[in-house]
Amino acid sequence: MVDNLELIKNIKRLCKEKNAVILAHYYQTPEIQEIADFIGDSLQLSQTAANTNADIIVFAGVYFMAETAKILSPEKKVLIPDKEAGCSLADSLPADKFAEFLKQYPHHTVITYVNASAEIKAMSDIICTSSNAVKIVNSVEKDKPIVFAPDRNLGNYINSITGRNMVIWDGACHVHEEFSLERILELKKEYPKAKLIAHPECKKPILIISDFIGSTAALLQYVQKDDANEYIVATESGILHQMVKACPSKHFIPAPPIDATCGCNDCKFMKLNTLEKIYYSLKNEVFDVQLKREIIEKAKIPILKMLELSK
Repeated sequence: MVDNLELIKNIKRLCKEKNAVILAHYYQTPEIQEIADFIGDSLQLSQTAANTNADIIVFAGVYFMAETAKILSPEKKVLIPDKEAGCSLADSLPADKFAEFLKQYPHHTVITYVNASAEIKAMSDIICTSSNAVKIVNSVEKDKPIVFAPDRNLGNYINSITGRNMVIWDGACHVHEEFSLERILELKKEYPKAKLIAHPECKKPILIISDFIGSTAALLQYVQKDDANEYIVATESGILHQMVKACPSKHFIPAPPIDATCGCNDCKFMKLNTLEKIYYSLKNEVFDVQLKREIIEKAKIPILKMLELSK
């Protein structure tokens, strides 16, 4: 097996030869974050995908993210290192069931969280991310009813912030659903000066006791500006790599899941990507995202609307 240093050297060489860029989500492993040309959350990577001049985009994330890059840059080859890198939240919103669901709400504006398939995006009026969800919802007239999908925790959180009464699809992310309130409370006793910071996909009891709630990027920005020295972080543990890099003198504690045998909470899909798979995918230009032209054209409209509203 080729060691990591040799893999990194070969990946960088291939990127230069093929005019390729590597986009990596914050939830990727540290070695993938270190080799990436761009690191970010869903919104940041969507914007980068739309603006890059590369011929090939290697998306170290999950499938819906690579689809979003393909929708925004259909002329580019978009590769995903592991085609099995799906998303439990996106999988909780099947296109056929959502189409039937929407028939009950013909006059509603459909706002879909970016963690959804291209087919779902094509059924939507506006896309949002956890970074801009409140802003997107507030952009809709107060008297206009809204359907929000697929994350029930994020949807309920937005309702509480905006005072809206959106119709919410009953979906959830397996990572953010599995945080243990009991074990977090035990950690808070062990680290009484630590602040609890949480992603809005977490369940309501976790959010109620949190000191700060925000997207992955917002959590990273918060720990850099805040004056505390210890944080319990309730989101996928991959973000801790960037937090430690940005604030090496601070202490970051991953919030534990219900499973008492594990001290942190990782996304099994995000962690399917490896340096070896990035190299293989880029070298052979395999596992490229293919979408029907009709889906691309329909899905692009609500994504561009999101990007416009996010400026």
